[in-house]
Amino acid sequence: MSDLHIIILAAGKGTRMYSKMPKVLHQIGGKPMLAHVMDTALQLNPQSLHVVIGHGKEQVLAQLAHTYPQANWVEQTEQLGTGHAVKSALPHMPNTGKTLVLYGDVPLIDAPTLQQLLNAAGDEVGLLTDVLPEPTGYGRIIRNAQNQVIAIVEEKDANVEQKAIAEINTGIFVLPNTQLSGWLNALNANNAQGEYYLTDVIALANADHIAVHPVQVAHHYLAMGVNNKLQLSELNQIHRQHQAANLMAAGVTLIQASTFEMRGSLKHGQDVIIDANCVLVGENEFGDDVQIGAHCFIKNAKIGAGTVVEPFSHLEDCVIGENAKIGPYARLRPKAVLADEVHIGNFVEIKNSTIGHGSKANHLSYIGDATVGKKTNIGAGTITCNYDGVNKYRTEIGDEVRIGSDTMLVAPVKIGDKATTGAGSVITKDCESGKLVVARAKQVTIEGWVRPEKTAKK
Repeated sequence: MSDLHIIILAAGKGTRMYSKMPKVLHQIGGKPMLAHVMDTALQLNPQSLHVVIGHGKEQVLAQLAHTYPQANWVEQTEQLGTGHAVKSALPHMPNTGKTLVLYGDVPLIDAPTLQQLLNAAGDEVGLLTDVLPEPTGYGRIIRNAQNQVIAIVEEKDANVEQKAIAEINTGIFVLPNTQLSGWLNALNANNAQGEYYLTDVIALANADHIAVHPVQVAHHYLAMGVNNKLQLSELNQIHRQHQAANLMAAGVTLIQASTFEMRGSLKHGQDVIIDANCVLVGENEFGDDVQIGAHCFIKNAKIGAGTVVEPFSHLEDCVIGENAKIGPYARLRPKAVLADEVHIGNFVEIKNSTIGHGSKANHLSYIGDATVGKKTNIGAGTITCNYDGVNKYRTEIGDEVRIGSDTMLVAPVKIGDKATTGAGSVITKDCESGKLVVARAKQVTIEGWVRPEKTAKK
């Protein structure tokens, strides 16, 4: 069993976010920042994972507790500093092994960096640092003449000479559990903030002759925290760039990678092409040779090989077969299931319906709560009238049916195989297979009728 224990600090309010939502629930790439950190932590296979929560704890638990059953959620009733936060989890920690301290608002930290830190720390202390061109606001790393780390001084407690130091503390530590309790209990709040700083354990480690092993991050963004919406946007942009780069490295063609956004994951085949300004949300799957036009929004969709989705289409929780054609300006709502070679055209909406092989609805139609057979053609302006104000009903349309333009199908109703409905019909009764059904008022001309005209004002 691993001797690693991880504590994630996620109790802060995030005042500068100006939001009712706890800071750690603000999203990077469509996922809460805290979830990113927890996923990374679990990649290290810790023996235990503890998340310290406080402000907005109910919201945090409501969103994440069911997703991470292995986590131990610890409440910090008062936010008295990072040292106090870690101490809140102390009753759950053993006296053996090591503890890695992470932060719920540092979402892009990755497992390789943390593993490097763990390897460097061994059974002693590990400290993740960074060197910034503008270090203002961060705790400075203090080294002795032998270049050993001996202390960390926070910005508000630093003198002029210390403020000139460019190496800063990221807050990410590896600490030996044999010393953890003693060090945390030795912390005091005699500083400008009046808080218990976790950073003070570095001086305590030196006093106990335990070596501190600093590791500098390879990229600034890995240890960047989020304190406001600007920083959130910056990390979102970096995250988007990484996702786009990973997809292109795996063979996906992104016509304009700078405008591509994925808030989730994409499983894909070969020769997939995605045009500009597309947003992918949730878990999507594209087969070989899928083409996605510009300005599409796609969420939790499975799209078969060779299918083309034209620009400005909106797809959500749907399944599309192979060699289909969707859009432009089409909308597939949840539980839309389309077979191979289906055509869904401009301004057509499909909801909770199955469309059979080779069927078409090319113009300005709504198909909801319906089953459509094979090789059926649905004319422009067709509506399945599925809702009576209280209940919803299904429409069943057979194979090789021809639905005339502007047909209203009042559910529940069944249209038999190879039946045809005349344009402008309101179908309220079942239609027999192979028959032509027309249900519309007889056209008449009213003799003697005079169209009213406006009279001139005097």
